[in-house]
Amino acid sequence: MRCWAVGSPVLPPISLPLSPIIPSPNGASSSSSRGFPNAEDDASYIKEPSFPCFKWRLLIAYDGTRYAGWQYQRSPPTIQCLIEEALIGATKLERKDLHLVGASRTDKGVHAWGQVAHFVTPFNYDSLESVHAALNGLLPVDIRVREMSPAVPDFHARFSTLSKVYHYKIYSGTIMDPFQRCYTYHCVYKLNYAAMKEAANYFVGKHDFSAFTNAAHNDRVVNPVKVIFRFDVIEMGALVQLEVEGSGFLYRQVRNMVGLLVQIGKEALPPEVVPKILASRDRRELAKYASGVPPQGLCLVSINYKEDHLKLPSDCPGTSFGCPNNLGGRDIIR
Repeated sequence: MRCWAVGSPVLPPISLPLSPIIPSPNGASSSSSRGFPNAEDDASYIKEPSFPCFKWRLLIAYDGTRYAGWQYQRSPPTIQCLIEEALIGATKLERKDLHLVGASRTDKGVHAWGQVAHFVTPFNYDSLESVHAALNGLLPVDIRVREMSPAVPDFHARFSTLSKVYHYKIYSGTIMDPFQRCYTYHCVYKLNYAAMKEAANYFVGKHDFSAFTNAAHNDRVVNPVKVIFRFDVIEMGALVQLEVEGSGFLYRQVRNMVGLLVQIGKEALPPEVVPKILASRDRRELAKYASGVPPQGLCLVSINYKEDHLKLPSDCPGTSFGCPNNLGGRDIIR
């Protein structure tokens, strides 16, 4: 089950006196998260609120070109900052009361089709269409809430995940397609896709990915062992799309893995270099062979969740998909 879509700035409906959702303590705590630069209180976005409330899930798409990633900061603006501003306008609540949490902290310039977030309110809604429309009416055109739905107390955008799917696109034509420039990495070299596919298979399975993560000054203790369920290399004419699904990813892990695959595709390295670098568990070993690729080719496509965490709670409205017919087929923006 997923979340949001398109709409106009309409005030949310009056709340109904239904039974509130009382969040249960979440097993994962702020000790397992990265900090939030320029955010006044990281813990408020990780810990569940202690008061009775209603929880709401958002499915969000955005073009990350103009933004400094997901993670909250005001300048330069981030996706989380703008989502929170829209929520403040639509719900009339303060930022500290919303407890907005995103599933994945995408970097500057990275895009998303299936980002998921949740927030809370002290009141219920009888329908989500108007508040959904209000959010999209308050957001810039390159950020859209695709779906909005109520969530059960146990759902957590970050900690309920089973897997995440990222796509990375490479354009290998001699002359870059100008319409692809913001969404693909231009590689002027002819790539050996068979070698890239062979190398990608070495990533599949449970591994320590310490060699494929960049250090971040605001990182806390993170488990470097992740499971890669699949890593596909798909040819699409001048485009090649790398699709990777994993239990989770370390900071810059996907871009670093793709950077190595590009070097292998150029035939500068053999596919067998992958297990050697994995075994080293040392980022300096990867740096001998390859560097990460730029952010614009990367997109967070979807996130898979525990099935029981996606059930709709009772006494709450159904999922809103945007109701374009009620808006005259137009996405009304500011």
